Amino acid sequence: MALPTSIELQIVTPDKLVLRESVDEVEIPGSEGYFGVLPGHTPMLASLAVGELWYRQGQEKTYLSIAFGFAEIQPDRVTILAKLAERGDEIDVERAEAALARAEQRLAGTQRDAVDYERARTALLKSMSRLNVSRIGVGPRTGGMKRLRNQS
Repeated sequence: MALPTSIELQIVTPDKLVLRESVDEVEIPGSEGYFGVLPGHTPMLASLAVGELWYRQGQEKTYLSIAFGFAEIQPDRVTILAKLAERGDEIDVERAEAALARAEQRLAGTQRDAVDYERARTALLKSMSRLNVSRIGVGPRTGGMKRLRNQS
């Protein structure tokens, strides 16, 4: 049996179908780190972290900010069930910058418990991911992405 030459990528949130495309490659922010998927990948199930997902069609890469959920990988299909998935043109940059500032303030505070710390850290990561994706610009890119670095 011949290996597939492309992957059907489907990204779904509780609110909507975000994307259904035939792609050549996908990079996914898994809870254990980023991982790539090419056609013919071994089947697997992975939990998602907060981060930037990109997919490639030919030489063009398109980025999305995603947060939490699961990825089901099949040799010819990737299904992402995410709590949050946003394209760069859907991101409210001012809101993401304000959320980043609030999260940084909370993390810098001296009085915090473990729950507040984890919520602030998650808010920080989501804001950074949204800002990274929004700064790439609307539409596909062929170059790499300069990421904000998490200091926590």
